[in-house]
Amino acid sequence: MLEGRPLQGRALEELKIFLASQELNYDEGIEYSACILDDDFKIIAAGSVEENVLKCIAVDPHHLGEGLSGSVVSQLIQYEFEHGRSRLVLYTKPKNEEMFKSLGFYTVFQTKSVLFMENEKQGFKKFIQAIQEITPIDAKDYGRIVGAVVANCNPFTLGHRYLIEEALKQCDYLHVFVLSDKRTFYSAKDRYQIVLKGTEDLNRVMVHQASDYMVSAATFPTYYLKEKAFANKANCEFDLEMFAEIIAPPLKISRRFVGTEPICRVTGSYNTAMKQILPEYGIEVIEIERNIQGDEVISASRVREAVKNGRFQEAERLVPETTWEYLTQKS
Repeated sequence: MLEGRPLQGRALEELKIFLASQELNYDEGIEYSACILDDDFKIIAAGSVEENVLKCIAVDPHHLGEGLSGSVVSQLIQYEFEHGRSRLVLYTKPKNEEMFKSLGFYTVFQTKSVLFMENEKQGFKKFIQAIQEITPIDAKDYGRIVGAVVANCNPFTLGHRYLIEEALKQCDYLHVFVLSDKRTFYSAKDRYQIVLKGTEDLNRVMVHQASDYMVSAATFPTYYLKEKAFANKANCEFDLEMFAEIIAPPLKISRRFVGTEPICRVTGSYNTAMKQILPEYGIEVIEIERNIQGDEVISASRVREAVKNGRFQEAERLVPETTWEYLTQKS
């Protein structure tokens, strides 16, 4: 077994070549890879992980049926457990469903091109039940208008607060899902706590950690789809369809609120897709004009840039007092 945290040099190049031969792309976010070699030291099976996500798993077609995928996945799971990660997920092509089922994974959701699985049989059910437990009884009635906001909040700004306040004017209850994106300046745990603190005075708002059931537009997994442009589109559709089909119905969500996006092209494209897809499922998409300070929109990227460059007074002006207190306490 060839291992690397991650692989480097010639070994990395050989892994990329092997994955390409299996119509997979090497994901630059990979932190650990495990490969099986044949007698000529050529890669015949491989797999990798990033955080709690198993990815880039492939077996040479000439060696199918030899149990190599099981050996690779077992090695990856051992690595994950050694790093304190027991809940694991993966994205792959639908044709691989039976293989991963045999390795202890369960299907959460799939489209024609994307399959999402996890190693907890009741994982998604527990996720929804936890949200329902803190949801007021009134919000479970179809007579009430229940909305949703999904955001990274990296960190929680006056812009996010404005979006939530404006959304709340147009619904009876509002679910705020804080994405668990790990490639962020502030951790998922910190971002959740900041939003929780920053909205505690709004008694019709419920804040949740999105876990792995909602994906940031900037970090869609695309390694298992060969054409990147198609991959981004497919994953965008997957995320929105999953929200519409299995997340919104049990929570009675009929409106999704989003801020206008004049800065980030990826998020702008995601918002466009949202307005096309969600109404097909009876979910109204309401776009709210971004909050402006001076001549610039308030954005989390402005806050991060100001903090990185020591412009703390500028950063403080862009966030609620609760956010600034939390950030100064953590620094």
